Amino acid sequence: MRSKHHIRILIIATIIWFFFLILGLPDYYLQYSTEIMIWFDISLLIPFSIFIWFVLKTIKKSRRMNIALWYSFYFTLPLAFYDYLYCGIYLKYGFSFIYVFWFLSVYYLVLWILFPTIAVILNNRSETI
Repeated sequence: MRSKHHIRILIIATIIWFFFLILGLPDYYLQYSTEIMIWFDISLLIPFSIFIWFVLKTIKKSRRMNIALWYSFYFTLPLAFYDYLYCGIYLKYGFSFIYVFWFLSVYYLVLWILFPTIAVILNNRSETI
């Protein structure tokens, strides 16, 4: 991928993180019960999967997994860093923010599974069509 694509993906991920920051105020989702946050996380899987499907669908099969891994990177590591800056430093949770804000940190793993899985599904689908 070219540098401009890396920058564009990072900007998109940053905008999405900021949107979720605003959505989570005033207590960055701590005002909601565990049950609500479980349902919230589960409900995000559908729009995220649709987004990932449409992004990866337009990419050549030979490059799809590579791009999926880059998206996984940009939608997890920088966002984990932003969460650390906000939750760990600003809100003073330190690295325990990973446990306190489990409903955010679960996506640090989920997207590393979701992007490559959808890439594999699309690659297998294109072989049968």
